[in-house]
Amino acid sequence: MSASRTTILVIDDEAQIHRFLSPALDAAGFDPRRADSGQEGLRAIALWNPDAVVLDLGLPDMDGKDVLVRAREFYRGPIIILSARDREAEKIEALDLGANDYVEKPFGVGELLARVRAALRQTADHVAPTGPITLGDVTIDLDRRLVLRGGSPVRLTPKEYDVLAHLARYVGKVIGHRDLLTAVWGAAHAEDTQYLRVVVGQLRHKLEADPGQPRLIQTEPAVGYRLDA
Repeated sequence: MSASRTTILVIDDEAQIHRFLSPALDAAGFDPRRADSGQEGLRAIALWNPDAVVLDLGLPDMDGKDVLVRAREFYRGPIIILSARDREAEKIEALDLGANDYVEKPFGVGELLARVRAALRQTADHVAPTGPITLGDVTIDLDRRLVLRGGSPVRLTPKEYDVLAHLARYVGKVIGHRDLLTAVWGAAHAEDTQYLRVVVGQLRHKLEADPGQPRLIQTEPAVGYRLDA
């Protein structure tokens, strides 16, 4: 993600949407990112943690509302629906499922940009924390990719760090198995929960006072994991 510009992920399978929307976002000072399917979009959200998402409902591999529901398991930024579906029931359902706004196709770029800016302002107070995160005797410095326990560096493998860092961005929130697997291993491994169990076990041995009774990395049975404050 760009360090200086607000990142907007556009999830839409229509090439022409990206062709005119990406330059418009860029000209407005945003950093546009692209995904062409629901699975690709979920992976992009998990990997990039964009500042906002523009999401089409008519995707080739899954309904956009399903993408919305799964994204809301781990993503707290604004999601703006962009869709040709103009039925009131569709709008109400999307908003109830966690969308911040709903823009119908065809749309004016100026209006969409204004709605993106408004959504960003509304969620400004809910951005995930940055900088060092201290949980008991464990400190996670996301900017420096550094983990300390009792003031001493902890050596983690790249996968161990990536899992811990993803949990640390949402302290106290449950992150689903699929979302962790997609973020760290990619969409092709979204069902390989054994990978996750092994890495979480390794993290507990390195970070917990009693790995058998973990207090830092909590398990939500059949759902996922959360990092406790």
